[in-house]
Amino acid sequence: MIEPTERSVSAAVPMARELEFRAMHAAAGDTVHAPLAVPEFAAEVAEVGLGNPVCVRSVAADRSEYLREPDLGHWPDLGAEQQFAMLQPSGADIGIVLADGLSPRALRGGGVAVLAALRDELGGRYRLAVPVIATRAGVALGDHIGQALGVTTVLVVIGERPGPAVADSLSIYLTKDPVPGRTNAERVRISGIRPQGGLDYVRAAQIAADVIAGARQPGPADVELDGAPLWTPNSRSA
Repeated sequence: MIEPTERSVSAAVPMARELEFRAMHAAAGDTVHAPLAVPEFAAEVAEVGLGNPVCVRSVAADRSEYLREPDLGHWPDLGAEQQFAMLQPSGADIGIVLADGLSPRALRGGGVAVLAALRDELGGRYRLAVPVIATRAGVALGDHIGQALGVTTVLVVIGERPGPAVADSLSIYLTKDPVPGRTNAERVRISGIRPQGGLDYVRAAQIAADVIAGARQPGPADVELDGAPLWTPNSRSA
Protein backbone atom coordinates (compact mmCIF):
# COMPACT_ATOMS: atom_id res chain seq x y z
CA MET A 1 0.00 0.00 0.00
CA ILE A 2 1.33 3.41 -0.98
CA GLU A 3 0.81 6.11 1.62
CA PRO A 4 0.09 9.61 0.23
CA THR A 5 2.90 12.00 0.89
CA GLU A 6 2.38 15.56 2.18
CA ARG A 7 3.34 16.86 -1.26
CA SER A 8 0.76 14.71 -3.08
CA VAL A 9 -2.02 15.77 -0.70
CA SER A 10 -1.17 19.47 -1.02
CA ALA A 11 -1.09 19.16 -4.81
CA ALA A 12 -4.53 17.55 -4.82
CA VAL A 13 -6.14 20.52 -3.07
CA PRO A 14 -5.39 23.09 -5.83
CA MET A 15 -6.44 20.52 -8.44
CA ALA A 16 -9.79 20.03 -6.67
CA ARG A 17 -10.31 23.78 -6.55
CA GLU A 18 -9.43 24.05 -10.24
CA LEU A 19 -11.97 21.36 -11.13
CA GLU A 20 -14.60 23.07 -9.00
CA PHE A 21 -13.89 26.39 -10.72
CA ARG A 22 -14.17 24.78 -14.15
CA ALA A 23 -17.50 23.21 -13.19
CA MET A 24 -18.87 26.55 -11.97
CA HIS A 25 -17.61 28.29 -15.10
CA ALA A 26 -19.34 25.70 -17.30
CA ALA A 27 -22.57 26.13 -15.32
CA ALA A 28 -22.39 29.89 -15.82
CA GLY A 29 -22.00 29.36 -19.57
CA ASP A 30 -25.04 27.08 -19.61
CA THR A 31 -27.01 29.75 -17.75
CA VAL A 32 -26.23 32.35 -20.41
CA HIS A 33 -27.21 30.16 -23.37
CA ALA A 34 -30.28 28.35 -22.00
CA PRO A 35 -33.46 30.15 -23.17
CA LEU A 36 -36.34 31.08 -20.90
CA ALA A 37 -39.24 28.63 -20.82
CA VAL A 38 -41.77 31.34 -21.64
CA PRO A 39 -45.13 29.44 -21.39
CA GLU A 40 -44.33 28.05 -17.95
CA PHE A 41 -42.95 31.36 -16.72
CA ALA A 42 -45.93 33.29 -18.09
CA ALA A 43 -48.32 31.02 -16.20
CA GLU A 44 -46.45 31.75 -12.96
CA VAL A 45 -46.46 35.50 -13.66
CA ALA A 46 -50.23 35.45 -14.24
CA GLU A 47 -50.72 33.99 -10.77
CA VAL A 48 -49.31 37.18 -9.21
CA GLY A 49 -52.64 38.82 -10.03
CA LEU A 50 -51.62 41.74 -12.25
CA GLY A 51 -53.14 40.25 -15.38
CA ASN A 52 -51.99 37.85 -18.06
CA PRO A 53 -48.53 38.97 -19.17
CA VAL A 54 -47.78 40.21 -22.66
CA CYS A 55 -44.79 38.37 -24.13
CA VAL A 56 -42.49 40.28 -26.48
CA ARG A 57 -38.98 39.80 -27.79
CA SER A 58 -36.20 41.78 -29.35
CA VAL A 59 -35.20 41.74 -33.01
CA ALA A 60 -32.47 39.17 -32.28
CA ALA A 61 -33.37 36.06 -34.27
CA ASP A 62 -32.45 33.72 -31.43
CA ARG A 63 -30.55 33.68 -28.19
CA SER A 64 -27.23 33.00 -29.88
CA GLU A 65 -27.57 36.08 -32.04
CA TYR A 66 -28.53 38.14 -28.99
CA LEU A 67 -25.38 37.02 -27.19
CA ARG A 68 -23.23 37.80 -30.24
CA GLU A 69 -24.85 41.19 -30.84
CA PRO A 70 -26.37 42.39 -27.55
CA ASP A 71 -27.37 45.75 -29.04
CA LEU A 72 -30.11 43.89 -30.91
CA GLY A 73 -31.71 43.27 -27.53
CA HIS A 74 -32.56 46.97 -27.24
CA TRP A 75 -35.03 46.96 -30.15
CA PRO A 76 -38.46 45.28 -30.22
CA ASP A 77 -39.58 42.79 -32.81
CA LEU A 78 -42.64 44.41 -34.38
CA GLY A 79 -43.45 41.46 -36.64
CA ALA A 80 -47.01 40.40 -37.31
CA GLU A 81 -46.78 37.43 -34.96
CA GLN A 82 -45.50 39.49 -32.09
CA GLN A 83 -47.60 40.78 -29.23
CA PHE A 84 -45.93 44.17 -29.06
CA ALA A 85 -49.00 45.73 -30.67
CA MET A 86 -50.99 44.57 -27.64
CA LEU A 87 -49.12 47.06 -25.47
CA GLN A 88 -51.50 50.00 -25.20
CA PRO A 89 -51.85 52.89 -22.75
CA SER A 90 -54.17 51.89 -19.90
CA GLY A 91 -53.82 54.79 -17.51
CA ALA A 92 -51.20 52.95 -15.48
CA ASP A 93 -48.41 54.79 -13.71
CA ILE A 94 -45.78 52.06 -13.62
CA GLY A 95 -44.83 49.32 -16.05
CA ILE A 96 -42.89 46.23 -14.99
CA VAL A 97 -40.83 44.32 -17.55
CA LEU A 98 -39.40 40.89 -16.76
CA ALA A 99 -36.41 40.48 -19.08
CA ASP A 100 -34.18 37.44 -19.48
CA GLY A 101 -31.03 39.49 -20.16
CA LEU A 102 -27.88 37.46 -19.59
CA SER A 103 -29.42 35.01 -17.12
CA PRO A 104 -32.80 33.50 -18.00
CA ARG A 105 -32.21 31.14 -15.07
CA ALA A 106 -32.13 34.07 -12.65
CA LEU A 107 -35.36 35.47 -14.08
CA ARG A 108 -37.11 32.10 -13.92
CA GLY A 109 -35.90 31.55 -10.37
CA GLY A 110 -36.61 34.97 -8.87
CA GLY A 111 -38.61 37.07 -11.32
CA VAL A 112 -42.02 36.09 -10.00
CA ALA A 113 -40.96 36.72 -6.41
CA VAL A 114 -39.63 40.18 -7.33
CA LEU A 115 -42.84 40.95 -9.22
CA ALA A 116 -44.94 39.94 -6.23
CA ALA A 117 -42.80 42.07 -3.91
CA LEU A 118 -43.17 45.07 -6.25
CA ARG A 119 -46.92 44.51 -6.37
CA ASP A 120 -47.08 44.57 -2.59
CA GLU A 121 -44.95 47.71 -2.31
CA LEU A 122 -46.40 49.71 -5.19
CA GLY A 123 -49.91 48.40 -5.79
CA GLY A 124 -51.52 50.47 -3.08
CA ARG A 125 -50.00 53.74 -4.27
CA TYR A 126 -49.76 53.47 -8.04
CA ARG A 127 -51.63 51.92 -10.92
CA LEU A 128 -49.60 49.02 -12.30
CA ALA A 129 -49.72 48.00 -15.95
CA VAL A 130 -50.03 44.39 -17.03
CA PRO A 131 -46.63 42.66 -16.69
CA VAL A 132 -44.50 42.24 -19.80
CA ILE A 133 -42.12 39.33 -20.38
CA ALA A 134 -39.28 40.24 -22.73
CA THR A 135 -36.86 37.69 -24.16
CA ARG A 136 -33.49 38.18 -25.87
CA ALA A 137 -33.84 41.49 -24.12
CA GLY A 138 -31.54 44.27 -23.02
CA VAL A 139 -32.45 47.03 -20.57
CA ALA A 140 -33.26 49.59 -23.27
CA LEU A 141 -36.04 47.40 -24.64
CA GLY A 142 -37.94 48.55 -21.56
CA ASP A 143 -37.97 52.11 -22.91
CA HIS A 144 -39.96 51.01 -25.96
CA ILE A 145 -42.30 49.00 -23.76
CA GLY A 146 -42.77 51.82 -21.27
CA GLN A 147 -43.54 54.28 -24.06
CA ALA A 148 -46.08 51.89 -25.60
CA LEU A 149 -47.78 51.43 -22.22
CA GLY A 150 -47.88 55.18 -21.64
CA VAL A 151 -46.43 54.87 -18.12
CA THR A 152 -44.42 57.50 -16.31
CA THR A 153 -41.99 54.97 -14.84
CA VAL A 154 -40.78 51.62 -16.13
CA LEU A 155 -39.00 49.00 -14.03
CA VAL A 156 -36.96 46.38 -15.88
CA VAL A 157 -36.25 43.28 -13.81
CA ILE A 158 -33.41 41.58 -15.70
CA GLY A 159 -31.03 38.67 -15.31
CA GLU A 160 -27.47 39.76 -14.55
CA ARG A 161 -24.39 38.38 -16.24
CA PRO A 162 -23.58 35.16 -14.33
CA GLY A 163 -20.18 34.62 -12.77
CA PRO A 164 -18.39 31.43 -11.73
CA ALA A 165 -19.97 31.54 -8.26
CA VAL A 166 -23.27 33.38 -8.88
CA ALA A 167 -25.70 32.57 -11.68
CA ASP A 168 -29.03 33.63 -10.20
CA SER A 169 -28.69 37.37 -9.65
CA LEU A 170 -31.18 39.99 -10.86
CA SER A 171 -31.15 43.76 -11.23
CA ILE A 172 -33.97 46.30 -11.35
CA TYR A 173 -33.47 49.28 -13.66
CA LEU A 174 -35.78 52.25 -13.00
CA THR A 175 -36.36 54.80 -15.75
CA LYS A 176 -38.65 57.82 -15.52
CA ASP A 177 -40.55 58.98 -18.62
CA PRO A 178 -39.28 56.08 -20.75
CA VAL A 179 -38.71 56.77 -24.43
CA PRO A 180 -36.28 55.18 -26.88
CA GLY A 181 -32.88 56.79 -26.64
CA ARG A 182 -32.57 56.90 -22.87
CA THR A 183 -29.10 55.99 -21.60
CA ASN A 184 -27.92 54.19 -18.51
CA ALA A 185 -26.90 57.56 -17.11
CA GLU A 186 -30.63 58.28 -16.87
CA ARG A 187 -31.49 55.18 -14.90
CA VAL A 188 -31.18 53.90 -11.36
CA ARG A 189 -29.99 50.32 -10.97
CA ILE A 190 -30.68 48.13 -7.96
CA SER A 191 -28.38 45.14 -8.36
CA GLY A 192 -27.31 41.91 -6.71
CA ILE A 193 -30.88 40.71 -6.06
CA ARG A 194 -30.83 37.02 -5.19
CA PRO A 195 -32.18 34.73 -2.48
CA GLN A 196 -28.85 33.89 -0.85
CA GLY A 197 -25.89 36.18 -0.31
CA GLY A 198 -27.48 39.17 -2.00
CA LEU A 199 -30.26 41.72 -1.72
CA ASP A 200 -33.51 39.91 -0.92
CA TYR A 201 -36.62 40.41 -3.04
CA VAL A 202 -38.65 42.33 -0.49
CA ARG A 203 -35.81 44.72 0.33
CA ALA A 204 -35.18 45.35 -3.37
CA ALA A 205 -38.85 46.22 -3.86
CA GLN A 206 -38.76 48.55 -0.86
CA ILE A 207 -35.75 50.39 -2.29
CA ALA A 208 -37.48 50.69 -5.67
CA ALA A 209 -40.59 52.11 -4.00
CA ASP A 210 -38.52 54.61 -2.03
CA VAL A 211 -36.65 55.75 -5.12
CA ILE A 212 -39.87 56.20 -7.10
CA ALA A 213 -41.48 58.13 -4.27
CA GLY A 214 -38.37 60.25 -3.78
CA ALA A 215 -38.35 59.36 -0.10
CA ARG A 216 -34.67 58.52 -0.08
CA GLN A 217 -31.62 58.76 -2.28
CA PRO A 218 -30.08 55.30 -2.70
CA GLY A 219 -26.67 54.68 -1.22
CA PRO A 220 -23.90 52.43 -2.51
CA ALA A 221 -24.59 49.78 0.12
CA ASP A 222 -27.82 48.63 -1.46
CA VAL A 223 -28.03 50.15 -4.94
CA GLU A 224 -25.66 51.01 -7.74
CA LEU A 225 -26.07 54.13 -9.81
CA ASP A 226 -25.13 54.25 -13.48
CA GLY A 227 -25.18 58.04 -13.26
CA ALA A 228 -27.23 60.65 -11.43
CA PRO A 229 -30.57 59.27 -10.23
CA LEU A 230 -33.72 60.66 -11.79
CA TRP A 231 -35.43 60.84 -8.40
CA THR A 232 -34.24 63.17 -5.67
CA PRO A 233 -35.36 63.25 -2.02
CA ASN A 234 -37.69 66.17 -2.83
CA SER A 235 -39.38 64.55 -5.83
CA ARG A 236 -42.84 63.06 -5.46
CA SER A 237 -43.72 62.15 -9.02
CA ALA A 238 -43.76 58.61 -10.37
